Amino acid sequence: MSVLSRCSRPVSRLSLPTSLCCLAPIPPRTPAVLVHLLRSTHNATDSNNPVTALESRGLVTSLSSPAVVEHAQSPTTIYCGVDPTAPSLHLGNFITLMGLLHFHVRGHQAIALIGGATGSIGDPSGRKTERVPLSVDTLEFNIRGIRTQLERFFARGTEYAASRGVSWAAVADLKVVNNADWMRDMSALEFLSDVGRFARVGTMLARESVKSRMDSAHGISFTEFSYQLLQAYDFWHLYHVHGCRIQLGGSDQWGNITAGIDMIHRKRPNSPLILEEEGNGDVRAEGNPAFGITIPLLTTSTGEKFGKSAGNAVWLDERLTSVYEFYQFFMKTTDADVGKYLLMFTLLPIPEIEEIVHEHMKNPDRHLAQHKLADEATELVHGPTGLRHARVATDVLFGGSLQDVSGRDLAAAFEHDSSRLVRLAKDQVVGQGLDAVAVLAGATKSKSEAQKLVKSGGLYLNNQRVLDMRQKIGEQDLLDGMVCVFRTGKSSYRLVEVL
Repeated sequence: MSVLSRCSRPVSRLSLPTSLCCLAPIPPRTPAVLVHLLRSTHNATDSNNPVTALESRGLVTSLSSPAVVEHAQSPTTIYCGVDPTAPSLHLGNFITLMGLLHFHVRGHQAIALIGGATGSIGDPSGRKTERVPLSVDTLEFNIRGIRTQLERFFARGTEYAASRGVSWAAVADLKVVNNADWMRDMSALEFLSDVGRFARVGTMLARESVKSRMDSAHGISFTEFSYQLLQAYDFWHLYHVHGCRIQLGGSDQWGNITAGIDMIHRKRPNSPLILEEEGNGDVRAEGNPAFGITIPLLTTSTGEKFGKSAGNAVWLDERLTSVYEFYQFFMKTTDADVGKYLLMFTLLPIPEIEEIVHEHMKNPDRHLAQHKLADEATELVHGPTGLRHARVATDVLFGGSLQDVSGRDLAAAFEHDSSRLVRLAKDQVVGQGLDAVAVLAGATKSKSEAQKLVKSGGLYLNNQRVLDMRQKIGEQDLLDGMVCVFRTGKSSYRLVEVL
């Protein structure tokens, strides 16, 4: 069966419109397996072709052309962008980065773009109001943090993929670029001449991100209206300079992505790079100089988008979302979603995922699939050490024994969890009354409250019930001489690290 005939909406290469800006998205082929519904896999496995691999995992919403499948059979260059509007990436970015990682580990050149220029403007997609502008210092701070996160994510992702047997070719180094580098010195006249000349206002007005805002009470500023031109120019620049042929983004980026495809389509006769490629018969034969792939947005069970704007962000920076909280997010995944998330957020082979879900459904109360999902996603983002810390924190906060837990691991597990970990001088802890230390730890509001809890059997030290309200904390109560754990009630914990 040909590539075109397998697509749900095949588009003939000879019938492509002159302007690609109005190109309707081509829905992905029905995934080979829907593990969360326990449908037959038909012996489905991950393909060496990243596009079909993404489709089989439910990670494709739309393709700009079915020809991208054939194009991805050979090494290509793909990019995905993120604006530095926060100091950290979040779970909504994670799902898109997974799409880029699938290309990366299969030997394609991945480019991660940080929007130092576009981040100062603000993307109107999915927003009801205009973004508050960020200061230059804030943008630079965010850019540094996100660059580090991207490099770390792909380094850990490459190691994770290799450990799961997902690596078919030599992996190229990730390229991290900042669009401020090519937009910073462009004058308004240059922008209008080199970019605005190739845009059509009617098409720009027709894009959903613009229409929805124009119909709202707040409207849309000319600044945000022009955002799509900046992202379109990014695609053109990466195409022209790096030979980038594919842009990957969330489904809310479809209009911006097709704007870039159209920009390339209109400007490519002026490109020496493309003229050279045409001389080799590559682009002219294929008929599609650039492609777009969109990935589904991660939403809650009620359909709400995850992210900082929605106020429910799960950050990839452990200083903003602890490894424990990150782990617990996936542990709380519903049975209806856990198979889907195993496909999206891990690189486990599809048959293995199906077997995990099959075993899980035999006894859902054991949460076998959720444990596996949390383990895999946490190791991918935070590495093996982060996973170990998340497991330690989970054992402690769910009443597990502390006998096999080292104080060092315990302190490391809660290092960035300021809501649970308090650091105190040794003389504030050792030799002091347990009720006084409980107040300093934030376990109780007062000594009298601590004493009442002891009387009612509701205060625990190192998961052992306190029986004597006059008890003092000694050296023997510190794990490895450095940490002790208070618990009040069933699940309220405070840790004290002795300095």
